[in-house]
Amino acid sequence: MRILNSQDPAVARILDKQIANLDEIENRVRAILERVRAEGDQAVFDYTRQFDRAPIDRGNFRVTAQEIEAARAQVEPEFLQALALAIDNVRNFHIKQKQNSWLEPNSLGTILGQLVRPLRRVGIYVPGGTAAYPSSVLMNALPAQVAGVKEIAMVSPPSATGELNPYTLTAADACGVTEIYKVGGAQAIAALAFGTQSVPAVEKISGPGNIYVTLAKKIAYGTVDIDMLAGPSEVLIIADESARADFVAADLLSQAEHDTLASAVLVTPSPRLAEAVSREVQALLKVLGRSEIARQSIETYGAAIVTRDLEEAFALANRFAPEHLELLVENPFHWLGKVENAGAIFVGPYSPEPMGDYLAGPNHILPTGGTARFYSPVTVDTFTKKSSVIAYSRQGFESEADAAVILATAEGLDAHAFAVKVRRLPEPQGDKV
Repeated sequence: MRILNSQDPAVARILDKQIANLDEIENRVRAILERVRAEGDQAVFDYTRQFDRAPIDRGNFRVTAQEIEAARAQVEPEFLQALALAIDNVRNFHIKQKQNSWLEPNSLGTILGQLVRPLRRVGIYVPGGTAAYPSSVLMNALPAQVAGVKEIAMVSPPSATGELNPYTLTAADACGVTEIYKVGGAQAIAALAFGTQSVPAVEKISGPGNIYVTLAKKIAYGTVDIDMLAGPSEVLIIADESARADFVAADLLSQAEHDTLASAVLVTPSPRLAEAVSREVQALLKVLGRSEIARQSIETYGAAIVTRDLEEAFALANRFAPEHLELLVENPFHWLGKVENAGAIFVGPYSPEPMGDYLAGPNHILPTGGTARFYSPVTVDTFTKKSSVIAYSRQGFESEADAAVILATAEGLDAHAFAVKVRRLPEPQGDKV
């Protein structure tokens, strides 16, 4: 693992996200979306056979109750217990986020307010194929349910035998998701966005995926809403002399094993800790199951950056705006106020990032690529819409009408001004229109 001084030019290349030229991939994705929009199910089945080698057709496209029952029989009892705990934690956290509609009259009798309504139908994307991501089911489905969404359509890429992972299906069943389709990639996003003969169109798509999924969501946005454009996973750990090197190394590699494009960065004022963590990383890479992926990630996008002090460490972290930020420092809550940009913050030595991935309760679908500077995690709000309510009383209208006319006139919008003025004119006599 590289050890860099904070002034090294390589630090800027690590911390400042560079957007690759994705035009060629985007053109391929656009072609997939256009074909699915034109041909529906048949295009979805053709692409699934082409990309996933899965024999999917109308007869086995939608997961049946029997398949869900069979999946549940395959998983271990301890998995079901852990899943139940995770569901409780995630649901309870998101319940606290829920907003209610409100109406409030003022002293003049004017009523202002806001109606909070759930989306009617949403689509959730859960990565699959050769991997299992039951936690992604929870992080998509549970906040949507808490919001009050009635219809949740889940999509996930099948294995070459045309099946979905039993852990993923069991999680979907435990969360009450019954509408599940065996499709992934850009074609899945297209099916949700535009609808097919088998899949009614949704109003919003949530959930992370590969670059094809991300670009498909980008292209479909406007036809359908999306949660965010998620990129490779990231962790940045701010640590001082009080941190254990083995904790830091393990947490870095827990993100590096996701993807060769993942970022795992230590920022510390301690050269001694940087050296110790580098040694621990090399030792762990010899025994981890996904060591080659983690090694490429660490070598390309990872580093231990040595700063002058913790103040500089927090300044670098805010510039990076990481998806996951760990604070392994003495008195971490003292430093928490220094954090301006992060998707999720893990405070103290016993709050490793994987606890947030699976059990803690906050959502693990987080902004990446520096977008935590202006974007937030998936929440209950992701699955709601809000309408303003305006009900002037006669007295309230009269008290503010002149101001409305002045502002409309300043903008040169005479009809706007007249729509206010006409309500102050005497009522015309004779037949009413």
